[in-house]
Amino acid sequence: MRVRRTVAVAAAAAMTSASLITGCAPRTGAASTHDGPARFQHQKVVWHGCKSGPKDTMGEELDKAGAQCGEVTVPLDYRHPDGRVIKVAMSRLRATDPAHRHGTLLYNPGGPGVPAMYLALRLRRAEPVLAARYDVIGMDPRFVGRSTPLTCHWPNVSIGSAGPDRSTFERTVRLSRDLATRCAPHRSVLPFVSTRNTARDMDVIRAALGEKKLNYLGSSYGTYLGEVYLELFPHRADRVVLDSSLDPDLYGPDLTRTSGSAVGRALRHWAAWAARRDSRYHLGSTATQVLNAVNDLNQTVGRGPIRVGSHTVDSHVLPQLLWNVTAGDDEEAYSGYSADVRVLTTAARGTRVTPTRRLEQTLTGLAAPDTDGTFSVQTASQCADRAASRDPEAYYRDIQAHRTTEPVFGPLTRTVTPCSFWPTAPAEPATEVRTNAPVLMVGATGDPAAVYQGQLAAHRDLRGSRLVTLRGAFHHTVYAGLFAPKNTCIDNTVNTYLRDGILPPSDTTCQIR
Repeated sequence: MRVRRTVAVAAAAAMTSASLITGCAPRTGAASTHDGPARFQHQKVVWHGCKSGPKDTMGEELDKAGAQCGEVTVPLDYRHPDGRVIKVAMSRLRATDPAHRHGTLLYNPGGPGVPAMYLALRLRRAEPVLAARYDVIGMDPRFVGRSTPLTCHWPNVSIGSAGPDRSTFERTVRLSRDLATRCAPHRSVLPFVSTRNTARDMDVIRAALGEKKLNYLGSSYGTYLGEVYLELFPHRADRVVLDSSLDPDLYGPDLTRTSGSAVGRALRHWAAWAARRDSRYHLGSTATQVLNAVNDLNQTVGRGPIRVGSHTVDSHVLPQLLWNVTAGDDEEAYSGYSADVRVLTTAARGTRVTPTRRLEQTLTGLAAPDTDGTFSVQTASQCADRAASRDPEAYYRDIQAHRTTEPVFGPLTRTVTPCSFWPTAPAEPATEVRTNAPVLMVGATGDPAAVYQGQLAAHRDLRGSRLVTLRGAFHHTVYAGLFAPKNTCIDNTVNTYLRDGILPPSDTTCQIR
């Protein structure tokens, strides 16, 4: 799950020919016995180099690592396989110990809207045990990266917070409506930018590679993709690991409504850390004082914008900057966040400030257009997965009802998104995940993005799962140290399962070091 750059329920579209869709039967989410047209299942992948041009540094690095790149052809709409087709691109890194190779493992690091071809290399470097036994596949999901890319040419990369009052909320409504309108020229493909279709694309890749079963590692949004694959194709999944699982019953445009209180807890955890270092950051000597400094900052910016270097920080932007408390809970992450907050509180007093390097990068990024289409494709995927309410007032009432308990993050996580004005409806109902397929789940109790209550809900829906909980951690994702600190207990548990294929006998816990 990407942090809410936008993150938005009318009735889902009726499924008129459900039993004919690959991986879909009349019951919502149920798997079909049909494999789909043989021309997709039996196609051969033509492998080639990964570098696409002189400026493609990631492709060059993949080539140096011995990767191969290729594409498969898939239907735009699996209900009409003889219609329009698109290309889905992937990279492959062969197992380093062919004698003990177990099979192919597809990796999705999150998103939606995140290319994974290069990130597969990062995964292999981080976990030699995995690299030894699996061919690692990094797939750019449909309409992302090299996979028939789609962009709506949005001038913004975020909706931002709804701010302190009706007028600031109405700004997010106008922006959301405008962004949705800019995607209207793509209405012929928008209903098919869905996780269900991405899962079907994964199964085409499995078949094209000649594998009877697919191994899978997904983190953040990648866990929802894995959940959907398990529901559609439970007998084609082998060893599956889901890192920081999302609640499949809630996933969609409004998922982050559940995040405000979790991010608040992460903020309190950071505040206690910063209070112990008051001599360095001067934000307060107790956690309460530090939190008061943040709340005072939020109220000051709510009355009027502040200047941070060459940037203007208003009530739409500030909560996105403060959201960076979710970036991690180790010394490096908290030090950087504390320095950022120090700059912002100083600016709020009217003092001229120079932003930290990280703050400068964040502010520059938030002001930039969505040149590569990441934000628009992310939104399109969420809109295709679950319909959003078409009533902006429902969002405003929700924000108002939580202003006291979520004063900083509620207006960010609960505001309207382009999905409320989307030019198309989902082509299928949201996926109901109820499967007995075996799966290993790992996650942290204090995860501010994949909230722990959502992880427990996913655990109940995945009835063949085992959950390994990292207690006391306030970061998002826990395996391999790719996006958060490494934890030996988590890594050993996952690697043992990937090596031996045996789930832990029961749910268990790990502790932070």
